[in-house]
Amino acid sequence: MSQRLQRLADQIQRTLSVLIRDEINDPRLTGFVTISSVKVSPDLGYADVYVTILEPSKNGDTDGGMNIDAHRESLQVLKNASGFLRTELSATMKTRTTPRLRFHYDEVTAHGNHMMNLVNEAMKKTGESSTNDVDNS
Repeated sequence: MSQRLQRLADQIQRTLSVLIRDEINDPRLTGFVTISSVKVSPDLGYADVYVTILEPSKNGDTDGGMNIDAHRESLQVLKNASGFLRTELSATMKTRTTPRLRFHYDEVTAHGNHMMNLVNEAMKKTGESSTNDVDNS
């Protein structure tokens, strides 16, 4: 990606973060939305926005709610608000055209977070078993 497109993607990411936090008041958007990355097409026609949504885990989920099924509704809210967000984005940007926004769930980040949770659980179990071994000696 060229440096110009990267600067534009960074500006879109920063601005969208503020807009989603401050302007989207839909009650179906219950989680904390994090924009992982933005990729702008070379013709500035589209901006692919990759998001993760951190919500409280429900029904004892061990993945902390970090999967696409847990966030379909929140992702749909963002997709429905893309026109509004694009309009607000165009008011702050200094470009001739504003790219259309396409929201995607960032499975890479979600998978990484899930793996970190598994590693932390394994470390806790290892620590507990090693203290039990010391107590039994």
